[in-house]
Amino acid sequence: MKENRTKEESTEQPKVSRKEGQAKLPRALIGVLNGSFLTREQVLGNMPFILYVAGLMLLYIGYGYYTERTVRDLHGTDADLKELRSEYITVRSHLDKTEQQSQVAEGISGIGLRRAECPTQDRSGRGPTRGLALTMEIQRTLRLRAYLVYGLLIVFALSIAVKLFTIQLVEGDKWVARAEHVATAYRTVQPDRGHIYSEDGRFLSTSVPEYEVRMDLMADGLSDELFRAELDPLCQALSELFADRTAADYRRDLLAARARHDRYHLIKRKVDHEQLQHMKAIPLFKRGRYASGMIIEKRTVRMRPFGRLASRTVGYVLKDSTTIGLEGGYDQWLRGVTGKRLERRLTGGIWMPIDDGEGQDPVPGSDVHTTIDINLQDVADAALEAQLRKHGAHHGCVVVMEVATGYIKAISNLTRRGDSVYVEDLNYAVGLACEPGSTFKTAALMVALEDGRVQVTDTVDTKKGQVRFHDRVMKDSHEGGYGKITVQRALELSSNTGVSQLINSAYRTEPKRFVEGLRKLGLDRPLGVRLPGEGSPVMRNPGDKGWSGVSLPWMSIGYEVSMTPMQILAFYNAIANGGRMMQPQFATKVTRAGKEVERFEPLVLNERICSPATLDQVHAMLVGVVDSGTAVNLKAAHFKIAGKTGTAQIAQEKSGYKLSGTSYQASFVGYFPAEAPRYSAIVVVSSPSMSGYYGNVVAGPIFREIADKIHSNRLEMQTGLAEAAPTEARTPITYSGHAGDLRQALAGLGVKSEQIGEGEWVTTTAGDSAVVLKPRGLPGDALRLVPNVLGMGLKDALYILENRGLHVRVLGSGMVRRQSISPGQRYTNGSTIILDLTT
Repeated sequence: MKENRTKEESTEQPKVSRKEGQAKLPRALIGVLNGSFLTREQVLGNMPFILYVAGLMLLYIGYGYYTERTVRDLHGTDADLKELRSEYITVRSHLDKTEQQSQVAEGISGIGLRRAECPTQDRSGRGPTRGLALTMEIQRTLRLRAYLVYGLLIVFALSIAVKLFTIQLVEGDKWVARAEHVATAYRTVQPDRGHIYSEDGRFLSTSVPEYEVRMDLMADGLSDELFRAELDPLCQALSELFADRTAADYRRDLLAARARHDRYHLIKRKVDHEQLQHMKAIPLFKRGRYASGMIIEKRTVRMRPFGRLASRTVGYVLKDSTTIGLEGGYDQWLRGVTGKRLERRLTGGIWMPIDDGEGQDPVPGSDVHTTIDINLQDVADAALEAQLRKHGAHHGCVVVMEVATGYIKAISNLTRRGDSVYVEDLNYAVGLACEPGSTFKTAALMVALEDGRVQVTDTVDTKKGQVRFHDRVMKDSHEGGYGKITVQRALELSSNTGVSQLINSAYRTEPKRFVEGLRKLGLDRPLGVRLPGEGSPVMRNPGDKGWSGVSLPWMSIGYEVSMTPMQILAFYNAIANGGRMMQPQFATKVTRAGKEVERFEPLVLNERICSPATLDQVHAMLVGVVDSGTAVNLKAAHFKIAGKTGTAQIAQEKSGYKLSGTSYQASFVGYFPAEAPRYSAIVVVSSPSMSGYYGNVVAGPIFREIADKIHSNRLEMQTGLAEAAPTEARTPITYSGHAGDLRQALAGLGVKSEQIGEGEWVTTTAGDSAVVLKPRGLPGDALRLVPNVLGMGLKDALYILENRGLHVRVLGSGMVRRQSISPGQRYTNGSTIILDLTT
């Protein structure tokens, strides 16, 4: 929470308690009585109470006016009564003198004002007395009415006073709490996530601060004089710092915000730490929060310093808090504990933090230390991309595992997007279960050898490379087959007809026993890796839906089953590890503030997948695959490699394997050094479209490059100086670029080149006997589209981009492997593009 809140060191004002806040208005009223005036803030803040008092005063004035009229009527009645008494005496005197009652009555009626109230005479002969009684009755009524009005006013005033006393003193805390609940609330504050480290302690993923700067235009210390004096320098400084708007634009926005009393006006989003320090030093803002109204809100964003390297495996956190990759697998440690902060809701549903000192600080997450070797990761990533480009493949993956522990040292997943741009967006190695093809033959023969139904010295007739099983024909990749060969040779040469006949003969009557043998190897269960989305293996039993008479022979060569590359690698790693199957691990420990809080020890999934005798036989066959079998092209390494090639036809979702334009998946899985295995690895390349599709040609070179790199960098693996052995000539991989320059350079080096089509700029691929140059189209200057310079050298890339008005920043050296603005996107003159180069 300390980093999540904005605090100014030198300009904070003393905090005000609730009770002191309630006393502000009475003190302000006393000040008015003493001759001072309310401030603008006091008037605005207490407006509801002021309006209430004003209404009460108007009510008193209205009742006073009504009462004054009533009293005036009462006094008028008294005057009339006196006049009536005087007339009464006069009339009585006249009656004594004369008996002319009618004339006296007319005289009395002539008086005018009270004729109706003075009857000439009642039956008792006392007419004027009755009028006097009525007049006195009216007087009493008016007096009672006045007393009633005064009484009601007094009761009303007393009730208001009592209610005010009750609200202010008795129920004050309740109403303050309710008001705060409506306008303010404690809201969740997210903690900083923990770091994810590589094996050598470098950041793979980390949280960096990002700030949002706002402004309270009605801050207590922001007077009109100060605002006007420093507005122009402030706007000019903001315009120069961010270069996104003119100073006049900033000035217009701030004036409008001041006019509408905006207390949470947005200045700039996504401000980095360096920009924030500059903002704190510019006019007005340098006066601090309470004088300038500057509000700083900190957010954290997740960053991967190594960019694409293992990015899909490291993972990320989505806006809805969904976590992917290691971010999700280790989220319980990385996420930390949320805090809370008091915030006030403003107009428009915006929440502004209130620094009241009563919040709860969030607890940052712990750090996860992975097994990833970032140097080896770079090698695997570059080797995979180069081979994918060479063969025009859609996607591929590489996984390198430490044999004894199951620790993953490198994992790369690349997918082609757009104009030959490869990105890490799907984790094929962990999440994609598909038919493994020939790499599954090892497991099939292991089951048969363990059951004693097959011996490595047994022979099988490949029958000219074609064998019919019911209504389907099994074919070998080698035209004409291999004749009669041993079981060992059948695996070394990856003979479909040989392996399928061996398994079909051994288990034709007991297919369930064969499937149970595969299940004992652990090939039907997920590995339980700590990464979300692991694919589940598919392995049908006899009698299940989809099982047929050809299921057994086709399953033996890797069809009608599905496994992820990681699950296949775990099986081969078990062979290298003396039969012990390890769970693939991505982390070794979790630390908090440098102290270890959790450790992940190597986990054994299957203590022994088969007997030592069977294991030795399988190991010998896998060594033979490289020495004299389908992977003989890997034999050039200075140490022995054991492994198996795989070439699988990819089934289409609707049309199966019969769709024109068939796609293939090439793979190689193995371990090294064969005599004392230290590392195992798998390479899978999907949908290669150029220069072949077999595992030894497409996937094998990636495996060998990774193995060579590990062997050369691990002194403990150097058992002696390797004798120099002649190597067969290889067509070099060259940069793409200017066609004329490339042809001249290749000719000078004695390397053959072949250009297909005309074009000034070309993309190069390493063919079997020559470097192939293919035209690369670049958009015209008028289109304002970013050219594709991937695979080019820096000289050519700079020439193309700078001639189009782009500002180029360069990271690294060598060939361009990534550009910050994707090819084909629109740009404006002066835009900056970052080129990431690799050797």
